[in-house]
Amino acid sequence: MQKEIIIINGIKPTSPFNHVVKAGDLLFLSSQLSCNLKTGDIIPGTIEQQTRKALQNVQFLLESSGTSMDNIVKVTIFMKDGNEFNKMDQVYRDFFKVGYEPVRVTIQAQSPIEGIKIEIEVIAVIPAKLND
Repeated sequence: MQKEIIIINGIKPTSPFNHVVKAGDLLFLSSQLSCNLKTGDIIPGTIEQQTRKALQNVQFLLESSGTSMDNIVKVTIFMKDGNEFNKMDQVYRDFFKVGYEPVRVTIQAQSPIEGIKIEIEVIAVIPAKLND
């Protein structure tokens, strides 16, 4: 199995990492947060606003890489304040079909980036037709 860096036009991290790496039939996304993917600028807001933007970034990266939210198999969520879990969860539900949600773990952790309340990391499968 080889590692392949997925390059998405107009999107380049400002730090030494890649947003999307393909390995075999899997896509690994770096943790996404409430930011503008083109500029790297942080977008402040409530936990609901930051969750929505982070998941929109996940959705954009997956769709730009040939897959979708439906193909996510695992989500890891890092939250600054575990007391905001229910607020985050209400927004999270909007992005997944009932009964087909991926496995998920949520961890309370402080982001090293000022103003960030949530980071969301995912692993997704690539549909078979894209691997042929």
